[in-house]
Amino acid sequence: MEMVRFQDMPYVRPDMEALKACTERTTAALRDAASYEEARKAFFELQAAEEAAFTMMSLGSVRNTIDTTDPYYEGEMKWLREQNASLIPLRKAYREALAASPFRPQFEAEFGQQMFRMIDAAVKTADERVIPDVIREGELSQKYQKDSALAVTEFRGEKCNFYGLLKHMESPDRQERKEAFHAWAALYEQISPDLDGVYDELVHLRTRMAKTMGFESYTDLAYLQRRRFDYTQADAANFRKQIREIVTPAVAAIRERQRQLLGVDKLRYYDEALLFPEGNADPEGTMEELVQKALDMYRQMSPETGEFFEFMVKYRLFDLETRPGKRMGGYMTSFPGYKAPFIFSNFNGTSADVDVLTHEAGHAFQGYLAMRSIPVSMLSGSTSEINEIHSMTMEHFAYPWMDSFFGKNSEKYKTAHLIGALSVIPYMACVDEFQHRMYENPDLDAHGRRQVWREIEKAYMPWRDYDGEPFLEEGGFWMQKQHIFLFPFYYIDYALAQMCAFQYYGRMKTDRPKAWADYLRLCRAGGTKGYFELLQVGDLLNPFRDGTVAASVGHVIEEIEERYK
Repeated sequence: MEMVRFQDMPYVRPDMEALKACTERTTAALRDAASYEEARKAFFELQAAEEAAFTMMSLGSVRNTIDTTDPYYEGEMKWLREQNASLIPLRKAYREALAASPFRPQFEAEFGQQMFRMIDAAVKTADERVIPDVIREGELSQKYQKDSALAVTEFRGEKCNFYGLLKHMESPDRQERKEAFHAWAALYEQISPDLDGVYDELVHLRTRMAKTMGFESYTDLAYLQRRRFDYTQADAANFRKQIREIVTPAVAAIRERQRQLLGVDKLRYYDEALLFPEGNADPEGTMEELVQKALDMYRQMSPETGEFFEFMVKYRLFDLETRPGKRMGGYMTSFPGYKAPFIFSNFNGTSADVDVLTHEAGHAFQGYLAMRSIPVSMLSGSTSEINEIHSMTMEHFAYPWMDSFFGKNSEKYKTAHLIGALSVIPYMACVDEFQHRMYENPDLDAHGRRQVWREIEKAYMPWRDYDGEPFLEEGGFWMQKQHIFLFPFYYIDYALAQMCAFQYYGRMKTDRPKAWADYLRLCRAGGTKGYFELLQVGDLLNPFRDGTVAASVGHVIEEIEERYK
């Protein structure tokens, strides 16, 4: 496809009948191939057809999330979900033919064993009996996105969505923070019956799919879907235990120091976002100016990052500003037909805007490299435990350029960023344990879910105080995390990745060229190897091993103690 700016990319409904026919032809060709060359040719012909279709699917999805009220793209997403579901049996037959190919050893020799670990897992997690449930899961996910995107409230004469309120929750004025917090909680409580209904149906639906496919629980299915080949649920529980023992006490000490600095009798939830009495560091400049500063930064960082971000700016491969009806959150996706990453976000005037230009850009940078160097598209990206290393490490690599974003407040930003990176880890563990508990007990009602959340929250974040807000005191906070609805079991990955990002950050302090070389090597490897193997490629310690959490966060805790006085 000829490269054009994002807004000029034409959306054309993919020809799914042609894709189905191509899938069937490729399956037959793999079964009948007389040589590796024939099998290889058939494999790449289908990959080209799938990439063309996925480019349109991705484009339609992005435009749907940019404006969830647009009826055209809402309708397209419904149609695409149904078409994708109807492909399940054809794709399964194709993967079975590929997995059973007599030329599998040649494929593995050329492209590695990870490719077939993924194919074998995909065969085990596909079943045409669950097609109606797959379609319904997509509908519920879209409903969640729309319900949360359209939620607005009046705050001090201004219509605010959730992101608009977060800005006020960082105000140096405690009364403003408190009012914004209560408005934020009330907005969630207002839509909570809808969100509870969506999640209840999702849990039961996912559990039913897992049982239909012969899994003991949805958790077992989800681990395989997420390509967690190298670690188990028990490993994840042990990792969370290390977080409780090492990170939780360190964050508790930071919260106590914060309470002293703010001069409050008790630190409430609406105080947590304000780290400095005079106010947090906010970026200087409009959205366009911040993008230009990011361009200057990436040009100076390395030849590879400069080339990448020039491409992003030239073709306007981002949508950054929050608007009514826009989906919450941020993400990076890609348009493989154009070999183009894309960044989606909701700027709100806080330091989180700069975090997007480093975090999501870290994802996009890796995608940009991989789409140009890894011939098998399924191997261009890795599992999220690795992918989040790309993004979180980029946040730390960007520190030397924070003067341009924050002026005289750059050191304040770096302090806040380190505190934020460490203090969010116990929350990540909360989300992970909550999800394990939900799928162990799928019949819990809304009240039961809230009880479980509050119990877990108190274990990992004992400092959390909701100032008597009933909805949150009884455990309603869980529903503000979109990953729980949309991407089940995708959240502990951030904590695993942050351990590795902290390792790279420690290396940056003593040998930045070595840290960059290791990071670049990891990015270029994409998903060509398994999780543990990729950690070795990047010269990283395994987060599951006892002692790695302490080794990874120790220098960060020490630096925060020195900075946050």
